[in-house]
Amino acid sequence: MTKKIFILLLFITVISQAQDKSAFRIARLKYDGGGDWYNDQSCEVNLLNYIKEHTNIDVKPEYVFVDIKSEDIFNYPVLFMTGHGNIVFSDAEVERLRTYLENGGFLYADDDYGLDKAFRREIKKVFPENDLVELPYSYGLFNCFFNFQDGVPKTHEHDNKPPQSFGIFLEKRLAVLYTYESNPSDGWADPDVHNDPPEKREEALKFGTNIIVWVLSQDQKL
Repeated sequence: MTKKIFILLLFITVISQAQDKSAFRIARLKYDGGGDWYNDQSCEVNLLNYIKEHTNIDVKPEYVFVDIKSEDIFNYPVLFMTGHGNIVFSDAEVERLRTYLENGGFLYADDDYGLDKAFRREIKKVFPENDLVELPYSYGLFNCFFNFQDGVPKTHEHDNKPPQSFGIFLEKRLAVLYTYESNPSDGWADPDVHNDPPEKREEALKFGTNIIVWVLSQDQKL
């Protein structure tokens, strides 16, 4: 191999790595307490592929997880958490998550059934002075790319209740989004995981796209 070719290949490799690093990714949040934080690992990959196909957002469609105890959470603008069971945040984890969110990070939590009580309890530790407030259908997230005139879509039936979405705002910025009795992230999973009808999966992927478009349109500090 000549010196010129070697230098050219090295340059291409460096550029490729730099572009890869700058591409948008979602990190699954690993938490303690016994809940299955790791379930349906195809969700983020399929959502990012959908976003890549339907928007001009530069994404890297891969599954990555980050421990809430780790400094690595600050490398991702969006953390996603889900599960069916318990969640426990230590005092140090509460402080770390609060710092992450106050500095421009975003947390999307989706109740996969059985998460509600634990999530509400633990997120209150993070922001004791802020309540989860229900988002009105007119909120911008619901029409920033695809139109959801009735708010969050109902992907899976849990307890025969209407689907709801809640948020925690830091000043005017939505920092935490929580969906309940709707479970759109299940619709992001591979088709054979839940056997959802194609139209349900499409609806869920569109809603996920809205989440990311909305997050990226807000002021970020990370």
